[in-house]
Amino acid sequence: MTLHSYLLFVGASIVLVLVPGPDMIYMLSRCIAQGRKAGLMAAIGFNLGGYAHLIAAVLGLSAVIATSVTAFTVVKWLGAGYLIYLGISTLRSKTGPINLDTRSVAGPSATTILWQAFLSDVLNPKVAMFFLALLPQFVNATAPHPTLRILLLGVTVNVIALVGNVILVLLSASVTASLRRNTTISAWLQRALGATFVALGLRLAVEKN
Repeated sequence: MTLHSYLLFVGASIVLVLVPGPDMIYMLSRCIAQGRKAGLMAAIGFNLGGYAHLIAAVLGLSAVIATSVTAFTVVKWLGAGYLIYLGISTLRSKTGPINLDTRSVAGPSATTILWQAFLSDVLNPKVAMFFLALLPQFVNATAPHPTLRILLLGVTVNVIALVGNVILVLLSASVTASLRRNTTISAWLQRALGATFVALGLRLAVEKN
């Protein structure tokens, strides 16, 4: 994996974190309703869920590599196809107003919020599919220590997600106001994400082995 490929992965991860989704909406809703501590606990919960998916992906992909390099190549192609599908679906979807629950009412405890976020992420099959589809695109099964490369990429995206979510929580007041007032920003971010997914999927087709 070259530095260029790693930086491309970092860029894709940053775009992914910035696009409003169910996790961000839940996190910011809890932050507004109960304060920044609640938002931070949600961010930590989602991040722990990401590591659970990472462990599963590393174990699964490592097993495939150990079995057959050809099988791993097939997994990469299937993942590339899935990313292209996600990208086209994202580009075709329409963005509407983002509704956040801003009522200042008593809510669950910090521990409950953390576990709710964790379970929400762990039980989301789309997150598992994303890890299995994205990580192999930046790994060569014949290169030294492919499992360590997969682990490095997974830790990278999780660290970026945690840092990004913490920043969003700390800036929650201005961020949520912008999301509610201006859907143009989220629409452009969504287009960027869709284009990124398609580009990553097509990258494998033109990649020289």
